[in-house]
Amino acid sequence: MSANDVRLGVVGTGYVGLTTGACFAHLGFDVVCGDIDQRKVDLLEAGVIPIVEDGLEEIVRDEHARGRLRFVLGSQAAATDADIVFLCVPTPQGEDGSADLSYIEQAAREIAPVLKSGAIVVNKSTVPVGSTIAVERVLERDDVSVVSNPEFLREGTAVSDFLAPERVVVGAADLAAARRVADLYASIDTRIIITDPASAETIKYAANGFLAMKISFVNAVAAMCEHVGADVAAVVDGIGSDTRIGSRFLDPGPGWGGSCFPKDSRALVKIAADHGYDFSMMRGVILVNDQQRHRMVDKVARAVGRHPSDLSGVTVAALGLTFKAGTDDLRESPAVAIISDLRTVGAKVQAFDPTTSGELSPIQMRTLANIEVVSEIDEVTDGADVLCVFTEWPEFADIDLEQLAQRLGSGSAIVDTRNLFDPERVKAAGLRYDGVGRR
Repeated sequence: MSANDVRLGVVGTGYVGLTTGACFAHLGFDVVCGDIDQRKVDLLEAGVIPIVEDGLEEIVRDEHARGRLRFVLGSQAAATDADIVFLCVPTPQGEDGSADLSYIEQAAREIAPVLKSGAIVVNKSTVPVGSTIAVERVLERDDVSVVSNPEFLREGTAVSDFLAPERVVVGAADLAAARRVADLYASIDTRIIITDPASAETIKYAANGFLAMKISFVNAVAAMCEHVGADVAAVVDGIGSDTRIGSRFLDPGPGWGGSCFPKDSRALVKIAADHGYDFSMMRGVILVNDQQRHRMVDKVARAVGRHPSDLSGVTVAALGLTFKAGTDDLRESPAVAIISDLRTVGAKVQAFDPTTSGELSPIQMRTLANIEVVSEIDEVTDGADVLCVFTEWPEFADIDLEQLAQRLGSGSAIVDTRNLFDPERVKAAGLRYDGVGRR
C-alpha cells in the first residue's frame, strides 16, 4: 500500500489523536484531523500544540507545511473521503471502573453518513473488550469494517514510540481489513500482531496492568526494605539482572499515575467482574498504589517530627507536579494526590514544576487551584520545613545541595520520593535524607 494512495482521517486531536495524525503524516500519508473545538483547530493550524511532548511540535509544523497534515472542525470533515478513519476520542471512566463509550459512539454516529463504501473505522482509543462490535452496531454500515488498533504511547516519548514501536497490534474479524490497517505501518521495522478484536482490546489493558503491577511490586519491596534494613537499589539491581524479570518499570516512587495506568487497572477489574471473574491480583496492585501515596505522607510527617494526622504549621516545598517527567500531564498525578493529602492534614505546600512556571492552561488552573505554585525553583524553599521531590525532572538532580541546605536551614530534611539524589551527598550538605526503600 502506497502512502500516496491512502487518505487518513483522525477524529480527536488529544494526546493520542494528535500523535497518531502527525506521525502518519510523517510516514507520508495524507492526514486530516478533526476536533470539535474551533479554538484548538485554529491553534493547531497555526502550529501551536497544546501538550508537552518531545518532538511532536516539530513534526506537526513540518507536515502541515508540506500539506500532508490538516486540521478541521468536526468529525465529519475529517472522515469525508477518508479510506481509513481513526477514532481517538476520550473514554472517561465511571466510579465503578467502567469506560464511558458515549464519545466513541457519538463519533461513530456522526461519521457514519459520510463514510465512503469500503472505508475502515479504527478504534485507536483504549476501549473495553467488545467495543469493536459496539461501533459496528452504531455505524450500521455493512460496507464498512471496524478494526481495533490500540495505542502503546508513553507520554514524553510518544513520537519515538509511534515511529519505532516494539509491536503493532491489529484486531479484526475481517482479515482483509486488518491487513489494510497493518500495511499503514509497512515502512516501520517492527512486529505486526494480527488477531481478533477481543484479543487486541485485551492486550492493551493487560499490558498496562502488568506494568502497573511491576511498579506496585517494587514499591512494596521498597517498603519491606525499609523494615528489614535492605537497600532497594541493590535489590533492584539484583533482580533486574535476571532476564526473566528485567529492570524496566522497577523504579520505586510515590506510586503510578497518569492517563492510562489508573484507568486501565480499574477497567481490568471491572471488565473481569462483568464477565464473572474476580481479578483479585489487580485489585491488590491498585491497593498497594494507594498505600504508597499514604506512605509518602507518613515520611513527610516523620521528617518534621509530627504525627501524620496533624501537620498544621508545617510548610512543605514540593519539587514536581506532573505524574512523571517529560510531560505536562497532571491527570492522576501522585504528586497532586499527595499534596492534597498534606493540605488536608494542615500543611502549607508551595510547589514548583518546569511545566507550570509560565502561564497555566485552564486544565492546570483547575487541577492546581488549591496549591501555591511558584514560578522559580529558588522560591519553592522559602520558609519551608521540608523539601519533597515528587517528579523525576532531570534538572532537579542538578540542584546545588549546599545552597539548598542554606535556604532550608541546617538539619532540615529531603523526602526524595523518586530516589533522585545520592543520600550521601545530601547528608554531606548537612541535610537529612529519606528516600524510598533506601537504607
